[in-house]
Amino acid sequence: MFNLIFKDSLGLEFTLTNNIDDFRLYEGNKISYSSQSVDSEFHVTSHGLLFESGIKEQTIQMQNHDAFVKYFFRTYNNSLPFDLFAASFYLVSRYEEYLPFLPDEFNRFEAQNSLAYQYDFLKLPLVNIWISEFEKILRKQFPNIDITHRKYNYVSTIDVDNAYKYKQKGVMRTLGGYLKAFVRFDKNDLIDRTSVLLKKEKDPFDSYEHQLSIQKKYKLKVIYFYLLGDYGVNDKNHPSNNTNFQKLIKHLSDYSLPGIHPSYGSNERAGQVKTEINRLATITHREIFNSRQHFSMLKFPDTYYNLQELGITNDYSMGYSVHNGFRASICNPFYWYDLDEELETGLKIHPFCISDTSLRYGDKATQDSAVSIAKPLIDEVKKYNGELVTIFHNDTMGTAQEWISWKNVYEEIVKLSI
Repeated sequence: MFNLIFKDSLGLEFTLTNNIDDFRLYEGNKISYSSQSVDSEFHVTSHGLLFESGIKEQTIQMQNHDAFVKYFFRTYNNSLPFDLFAASFYLVSRYEEYLPFLPDEFNRFEAQNSLAYQYDFLKLPLVNIWISEFEKILRKQFPNIDITHRKYNYVSTIDVDNAYKYKQKGVMRTLGGYLKAFVRFDKNDLIDRTSVLLKKEKDPFDSYEHQLSIQKKYKLKVIYFYLLGDYGVNDKNHPSNNTNFQKLIKHLSDYSLPGIHPSYGSNERAGQVKTEINRLATITHREIFNSRQHFSMLKFPDTYYNLQELGITNDYSMGYSVHNGFRASICNPFYWYDLDEELETGLKIHPFCISDTSLRYGDKATQDSAVSIAKPLIDEVKKYNGELVTIFHNDTMGTAQEWISWKNVYEEIVKLSI
């Protein structure tokens, strides 16, 4: 946590010591952090969390201060009204997700269970806000301090859960699609499906040239996450050995970074994620370092243990499936801290705060209101020089009837984000 706050957020080099004599003799800028009072011009009384072993329920009492909004782990007799380091660690490490909770129907930790949702700061990068106020105090206390900030960065990510609605599905799935349409008396589906298969119309999910044109126009950094699992109830992707699907992946990878989208089914089958990563590596002829969980199936610590073992160095799953906002209460990338082993790992977490599906189903946005709902989140990330990660899907930018009016939402949000 000290690395995240001092080095990553404020650009400050620092040294830690537990030797009181060394601390007293040091003549530069210094901060004492301990449970007991220390003869120091800048002292932060520790709450105790960072000195504990194991994981246990923590008492959370939310408070407010003129400068520090919505803080907890209050302490006394120090330069801050609370233990900034312990409170930030609690949120960023996702400590609460290691504790017992009532999962949703997909066995996920819901936003409603989180401290951020319950105390109404889910749409605020609270840790960044705290650090910003902490910086003001540091500058006042140490006028010669040399603080630097990273630049704001935007990363557009696109999930390919189902490359095409009708094309390249194989004989059995195509016949099954026709049968379902007949049973539902869905005349429009029958007409659209036939037109696409006869190559009279473009597939409704085929929005790839539209995406690439926007990428080129705004010089975007884009990562595509491909679902390459085995077919299942929640994994209705194309077979990974489908030649045309592979051509599509290769084509998009000429302009963007590829990432794996571990399937829903991989959460129940050991070794499945490795298989899917190998499939993508074989198709793209690249090593795969980027990942985002399909269905936002993020489970601590199992998901991250598995990804680390498989050589993934960057994960983009830190967000909620239905609610936009800041799951870890921060808008900067950070290295995952393994609470069980009590160490910082080399797996970098890139939180996302906006997705097309969350806008529509969580925020109940329309194509006209989506941008205005997303804007405050974008503004927060820009304000604190963060990394804005958005999620869109190829089908939401296509001509499928259920999303046809949303086609331009992606570009409008891109224009705000760059």
